[in-house]
Amino acid sequence: MLIKLLRAHLGPYRRAITLVVLFQFLQTLATLYLPTLNADIIDNGVVKGDTMYVMRIGGVMLGITVFQIAAQIVAVYFGARTAMAVGRDVRRDIFARVQDFSAREVGQFGAPSLITRTTNDVQQVQMLVLLTFTLMVSAPIMCVGGVVLALRQDVPLSGLLLVIVPVLVVTVGLIIRRMRPLFRHMQKRIDGVNRIMREQIAGIRVIRAFVRDDREQARYQDANDELTDYSLRTGRLMAIMFPTVMLIVNVSSVLVLWFGGHRIESGAMQVGALTAFLSYLLQILMSIMMATFMFVMIPRAEVCAERIEEVLNTESSVVPPTEPVTSVGKHGYLELRDVSFKYPGAEASVLSGVGLAARPREVTAIIGSTGSGKTTLLNLIPRLFDATGGQVLVDDVDVRLLDPDLLSTAVGLVPQRPYLFSGTIGSNLRYGNPDATDEQLWEALEVAQARDFVERMEGGLDAPIAQGGTNVSGGQRQRLAIARALVHRPEIYLFDDSFSALDYATDAALRAALTSYIADATVVIVAQRVSTIRDADQIIVLDDGKVVGTGTHADLMADNETYREIVLSQLTEQEAAA
Repeated sequence: MLIKLLRAHLGPYRRAITLVVLFQFLQTLATLYLPTLNADIIDNGVVKGDTMYVMRIGGVMLGITVFQIAAQIVAVYFGARTAMAVGRDVRRDIFARVQDFSAREVGQFGAPSLITRTTNDVQQVQMLVLLTFTLMVSAPIMCVGGVVLALRQDVPLSGLLLVIVPVLVVTVGLIIRRMRPLFRHMQKRIDGVNRIMREQIAGIRVIRAFVRDDREQARYQDANDELTDYSLRTGRLMAIMFPTVMLIVNVSSVLVLWFGGHRIESGAMQVGALTAFLSYLLQILMSIMMATFMFVMIPRAEVCAERIEEVLNTESSVVPPTEPVTSVGKHGYLELRDVSFKYPGAEASVLSGVGLAARPREVTAIIGSTGSGKTTLLNLIPRLFDATGGQVLVDDVDVRLLDPDLLSTAVGLVPQRPYLFSGTIGSNLRYGNPDATDEQLWEALEVAQARDFVERMEGGLDAPIAQGGTNVSGGQRQRLAIARALVHRPEIYLFDDSFSALDYATDAALRAALTSYIADATVVIVAQRVSTIRDADQIIVLDDGKVVGTGTHADLMADNETYREIVLSQLTEQEAAA
């Protein structure tokens, strides 16, 4: 998965990668050449007392060092830019994919996990790319070049490499093999910590209201302890790895000096050659150490890449049409024909055989007990989900065939839990119509019964709104969400229990203002409050995902027991008949 992800996202940066490899190759060659020059200075300059030779070769070494530093700077510059660009592209692709997800896929992954995959997981892959360009590219060049040049210095002494290198590789491989499953568990524990933290921040009022601070702290502590445990176990392995590598490096140096000293004593090797061989041995082992450091990163990056690919490879259950309908003959007509919906893995359907028709200049209300499928039904119309059976038609065209932009223009949804984005009141209201004027915004606010409190806020339309609209009350949030839908001016308005946080007077005033403002539109209202929907042109009664009644308030009171029970649970017999 890691290779697949990197192959897909490194393609656009071939030129930069070529420059990185070229300059890493040049700086590595320069680094490898320096010990040979140093050996020459010792054997032909210091031993013979030739000061000019020392000065001349020393100047060459200085020039090569400057070149090596310059080449390294260029390589790191292009490598860092490429790594950051890859991280940016992966985050962009994840975000774009998540934006295409239906509510089903978002629920499948969970918001905390999606956030972790977009941030922490991408960061691990990005760090691997950076280290690859800055360390790993030069490591094999240095290792191979070091072996070749070590052989040039002394072939018999190079036999030590046949023992040292395999021991180092096997030791590192055994440690890394134990790290990979720990990294997978670690990423899952990060998801858990993010999930609990998100819940506690969002539900802080509930926690305080029920005085459950200690319980939530204990829950967070448990998740944090699990993450800490896996982090420590991984850290212990990493703590073992580097001393083990250094032990092998130091033992190797001692062996080289021991056997090299005997070869110098026998006249088979010069002092400068031993010095150069020791330098090459250290360069070989250092390149293996760099590769070791990379191997420490690879298991975690591989786990992260799998999680990223899982998101990127998940197709939305709401598939855009291949040949979308871009124009329609009718406007504002909504029909559900024998619609059914079932969540994946569920035993029973949420909706079964639902049929209704809503037309312009009419108000259609949907009412039913909790869990009867009202919100699910409404979510099928703008394609937050797709029906698993039957058809949802907007302007006599199946919504699955409509161009998404056309469907968005035709349908405006005020959800059950209205959400406001961080910014200002004006930016939130213009969410569906960026070109709306201030006059249009104030008009929508007046219809939504929100003008008074917005005018009282410092800045008016420029008053700040916190993420989620947490700096305004629930009723104010609902009214702003309704105003946002009014600014959008769709042909079909869907109100999903959007008046529940309003007092009766505000509810009545808002509905009266809506009647004239959206008189030509199709209006579908889901509500629990009977007073909100009793004047609707038609009322659909849902029970256990099925339509059990359709008609006006008077008709349903006369012959529908389910509707009658709902009404009488809120009103007296006299109030219901009035």
